[in-house]
Amino acid sequence: MTARTAGLCAGRVVAVTGAGRGLGRAHALAFAAEGARVVVNDLGVGADGDPAAAGGPGSPAREVVDAIAAAGGEAVAHGGDIATAEGAASLVTTALDAFGRFDTLVNNAGFLRDRMLVNLDEDDWDAVVRVHLKGHFLPLRHAAAHWRAEAKAGRPPAARVINTSSGAGLLGSVGQSNYAAAKAGIVALTLVAAAELGRYGIQVNALAPAARTRMTERTFAATMAAPADGSFDAMAPANVSPLVVWLGSAASDGVTGRVFEAEAGRITVMEGWRPGPTEDRGARRSPAEAGDTVRRLLADAEEAGQVYGAS
Repeated sequence: MTARTAGLCAGRVVAVTGAGRGLGRAHALAFAAEGARVVVNDLGVGADGDPAAAGGPGSPAREVVDAIAAAGGEAVAHGGDIATAEGAASLVTTALDAFGRFDTLVNNAGFLRDRMLVNLDEDDWDAVVRVHLKGHFLPLRHAAAHWRAEAKAGRPPAARVINTSSGAGLLGSVGQSNYAAAKAGIVALTLVAAAELGRYGIQVNALAPAARTRMTERTFAATMAAPADGSFDAMAPANVSPLVVWLGSAASDGVTGRVFEAEAGRITVMEGWRPGPTEDRGARRSPAEAGDTVRRLLADAEEAGQVYGAS
């Protein structure tokens, strides 16, 4: 079997950002195993975004490309910064130049700079929001522009975008206000993009994964360690990738604007903000009356989900 002629994603070209390690690496390998040709993006930075060598021999992206090639697949490395317009645009052109088409974008790149809110520097806020939120927006924008042009030229794509949110973005996480805010923004971006881009054959979904990566192993070391006895590794990044591959394939036709959680062997469809208890009196309330109304409504409302790390 060759990666080009067999599998769920045979013939498709996929770009995965932050694909040198962790979840991104697992996604890239899984797409290649299902027949996709893969653009492996990674800057080669540390878990907190510190610069390191990127794109050359021995880089994380190059190592993934070599692993895909060794398994009979096709891949190219991309070392651009996807949180810049130039880097995001070159991600798309790299796919087109190398493989002649572009079908699926997996936005995955990110890093952490955790601090309690009162200790969080402005630079740490800006850096995390930049790589997560802007680093989703720019590749999505450039990919969507390409696919819209294809659709207008009479070549409607079966395009797919999978964005990476987090449980922190859905419920919040103590000590991660910058990360949680960015990941919540990614969910909103996903919903808007799905609504705007569906007419061009573009489907956009988001994933909130739980797995052992450089970003989680320090925080959850005790619960995320690989089992020593060789049993099922519930926190292996590869457990998340099958859902990502399916969402990135043509087989996911009709699934868009959705948010999923994936962990170990579990997949959950997340249901976001929906109207709960409500009361309309048809007139303005005093502050005290507004408070009385809120108390009555909260008595009938579901309990709010607990923020990760809250005591």
